[in-house]
Parts: sequence; structure tokens; C-alpha cells
Amino acid sequence: MSSSFHKNWLLAAVCLAALGMPLSFTGPAVVLPAIRDALGGSPVQLNWVTNAFMLSFGATLMAAGALADTYGRKRVFLLGLAVVALSSSLLMLAPGIAVFDLARGLQGLGSAAAFAAGTAALAQVFDGAARTRAFSLIGTSFGVGLSCGAILSGWLAESFGWRSVMLSPGAISLIALGIAAPGMHESRNPDAMGLDMPGTVTFTGALSLLTLGVLQAPDSGWGSPWVIAALAGAVLMGAAFIAIERRVAHPMLDLSLLRFPRFVGVQLLAAAPAYGFVVLLVLLPIRFIGLEGRSALEAGSFMFALSGPILVVPTLAASLAHRFSAGAISAAGLLVCAAGLFWLSRCAPGTPLHAIVWPLLLIGAGIGLPWGLMDGLAVSVVPRERAGMASGIFNTVRVAGEGIALALVGAGLTALVAWQLGRLPAHPAATSQAAQRMTTGDWSQALALLPGVDRAALLQAYGAAFGTLLCVLAGVTVLTAMVVFAFLRGETHAGAGAVALESSAC
Repeated sequence: MSSSFHKNWLLAAVCLAALGMPLSFTGPAVVLPAIRDALGGSPVQLNWVTNAFMLSFGATLMAAGALADTYGRKRVFLLGLAVVALSSSLLMLAPGIAVFDLARGLQGLGSAAAFAAGTAALAQVFDGAARTRAFSLIGTSFGVGLSCGAILSGWLAESFGWRSVMLSPGAISLIALGIAAPGMHESRNPDAMGLDMPGTVTFTGALSLLTLGVLQAPDSGWGSPWVIAALAGAVLMGAAFIAIERRVAHPMLDLSLLRFPRFVGVQLLAAAPAYGFVVLLVLLPIRFIGLEGRSALEAGSFMFALSGPILVVPTLAASLAHRFSAGAISAAGLLVCAAGLFWLSRCAPGTPLHAIVWPLLLIGAGIGLPWGLMDGLAVSVVPRERAGMASGIFNTVRVAGEGIALALVGAGLTALVAWQLGRLPAHPAATSQAAQRMTTGDWSQALALLPGVDRAALLQAYGAAFGTLLCVLAGVTVLTAMVVFAFLRGETHAGAGAVALESSAC
């Protein structure tokens, strides 16, 4: 077979893997009420349904890349796909929520291995303009999965049940594995230094303890010894990670890159979609299905309005990048996103689709402008010889930041709902538990915890809390826009949009 034949089949396999990854993220959010009904679980355990995947993916992405360079990119890519398929089967067969959460963490590990090794393998077989086109196709595949994931999950859930949603990423991974196994050539980096084990352990530990503390706080209280211990442990692990990375000869994350002001600006830009867009991919389906009682398919239609612009707006960003600085384009997009968040905050629960679709489109369109430039910026603002490490740091910050943002925003929403419920004529001791139930879409249990309060009052309290949260997120997004513009206003990057969504992750 010709070399180009092998290249194209490898590209197809990596694109399929990229298509399945957003399904692993958006799908469980759509069917979380069904998962709760089938497997039970406390609010904290239900929060781990999403966070376990995000945490394991973000914490191991860099380590997976190092393993691929050392032990073989084909080997790690195929192993990652196999792990995703295995974990999907475990999700379908899980007897309880604890096993389900563990399988979600395993799915994140497999996705990190497949993503890191697959993109590294492509970088070895494509050069120049062909490499740009290849990574653009990966970005497009990811965008299709992100945009259509919610509506596809809604259709699968209504047609075949929630377990079919869990199976879909595994089925896609098996197809990708079948394509890659016979035709993909093995490659590795002969100069690879292996895995930075101390750095990997401390980095993963810091993220895990931080996420654990934030998720447990609404249930146990921020003053709980367990929460304080988890957060203190995260700080200690983080400090140890920084100390280790400064001393080792070949660090997992080269912290000296943070000396470049523009690179710092790009990291701040990477965090913006986490709290301005990604958290809504989880919170809104829970609201639409669990609290408002909409069908999974209807909720998927709502979510398509939010994520659909990601398919087309990055192309506009690429065109604008020839005339305006990346800082100006990104800041303008974030301001549009902030306006959409504020508009959405005025939409009470039960708002019909024709009214709520406009703020959702505005949020998606706004975040699509910086989204189309971020990956190119991550490597353009540092010296060329450090581009690989810069891209690794950027993707790690982005994915890990999404997991942390989801935990923090979820805890903030719970606190706001509890405050709103405290204003109702209910027993004060029950408001915190009821708030946790509501933020996971379990309004029936919330009603049971608050006798004398009807569903309309609960929805009104939740709507007020959700609106306040969106206003806070809009304010943070505006502040980020100002800071990003200050850091990147002189940065022109005409080619950034050509690799729109390259290396994107959830």
C-alpha cells in the first residue's frame, strides 16, 4: 500500500477518536437524571460522573504524550482506544454509582492516551500545509462531536435508553482501532527522556485533592476537617510540583515559559471557555431535563444552539486574524459571550426554545472567536524550539481548568440555591441538602426535604440562583476579556485560524 494510503487511514482513525471524545463529556450530562434513577448515588457521587472524566483526562494528558514518545505512538494510541471501549462496556454494566464513577475515570485515561498519541503520530507523517489540513480536520471532527453530541445523546436516550449513550464513545473507538491497527506504523522519539514520575504524581495529586475538596464542600461544609485537609493537601502537592519541575532536567511542564507575558495571556484565554461555555454543557442539560421536565431530545436541541456555532465561527476568526490582532478578536468574542450569559440569566426556567435560543447562540458564537485562535496562539507566542512544550502546557491548562471550573461553578450554584431556599418557609437544616439535590436535577427529593414548599417555588428559587451565577460568570468573562486584550493586543496571528480547534479537548 502507498504511504499516502496509510496516512489517510491514520488521519481517519484519529478523527474518529476526536469525534468520540466530546461524546464522552456531553453524553452523561444529558442522561444524568436517568443515571441517578437507575444507579442512585449522593449529589457528590453524581457530580463525579462528569468530574472523574475531566480530572483523569486533564491530569494525564502530558504524561500520555511522554509515554507515547517513549514506548511507541501506535501502541499507546491503540491501548487508549481499547481502554475507552472497555470503560464504555463497564459503564453499561455498572451495578452502582461508585463503579460507574471509577469507569468514567478510566475512560478519561483512555481518551488522554488516544488523543496524545494520535496527534503525535500525525505530526510525524504530515508536514507543512498537509499537517495544517490534517489538524484542521481533527478540530472539525471534535467540533462536530461537541456540537452534535447533546442532540445525538438525546436521540439515543429516547430511542434506546441511557446505556446506549454510554456505549457510543466505545463503539466509535472500536471502529477507530479497527482502522488504525492494520495500517498505522509504529514511531517513537529516540531521544525521549521517559515519564517525569514525580511531576506526574504531584500534579495529579494536586488536581485530585482540589476537585475532591470543592465537590465535598457543599455536602460537608467549607469548614469540614475533610474539606480543609483536601484543599491544604492540594496546596502542598501544588507547591511540591512547582519545586520538582524547577529542579528536574526534563520537566513535564517547563514553567520557565510563564516568563513570556504573551504566553501567560494565552493561558488566561484558555481558561475563559471553561467557565463561560463548558460548564453550561453540563449544567444546562440537568436544568432542562431534571428540573424543567423536558425530554432528552428537546434538551439536545437547546444544547445544539449553544455549541453549534463552534462549527462555523472559528472560520470567521481565521479571516479576521488577517486584519485584527488576536487580542482584539479574542476580547471581542469574550465580550459577546458575556452579553449572551447576561441575557441567559434573564431567562427563567420554562422559557420556550424560540426565546432562549438567541442567548445560547450568542454565547456559542462569542466563545467561537477565541476558540478558533487559541491553539495557534499557544505556540506562536514562544520561541519555535519550545512550541511542543507550549502546546502541551496549553492543552493541560485548558482541560484541567475545565474540570476545576466545573467543580467550582457547581459548588457555587449549590450555595446560591441553598441561599435562595433559605428565604422560603422551610426548615433551615434541610436547605443545603435540598440544594444539592436540585443541582443534580433531583427535584422530587428536594420537595421531600422541604415539606410545605411546592415545585413552582423550588423552580423560582433555582431560577434566581442560576441567574445570579450567570451574572457572575458574565462578569468574570468581561474581566478576562480586558486582561487578554492587555496581554495580546499587539499579537497578530494570521494563520491561527487555519488550525482552528487543533488539539481541542472537551
